[in-house]
Amino acid sequence: MGVSKVQFGVFAVVVVMYTAMLLPTSARAQSPAPAPAPAASDGTSIDQGIAYVLMLIALILTYLIH
Repeated sequence: MGVSKVQFGVFAVVVVMYTAMLLPTSARAQSPAPAPAPAASDGTSIDQGIAYVLMLIALILTYLIH
């Protein structure tokens, strides 16, 4: 009974080593590309903020007039 456990352990080690040899090293070494650095503000977020404020003012004025 002890021999079968040893044989199974050796078999498992051989299978793991064989699988590791079959995998290409470049596939294991590749990592995903890093995310790009955040760009400096190009003004679109500022324009969008101004548009939201103007729309809020228009909504409040419309509510007060009616």
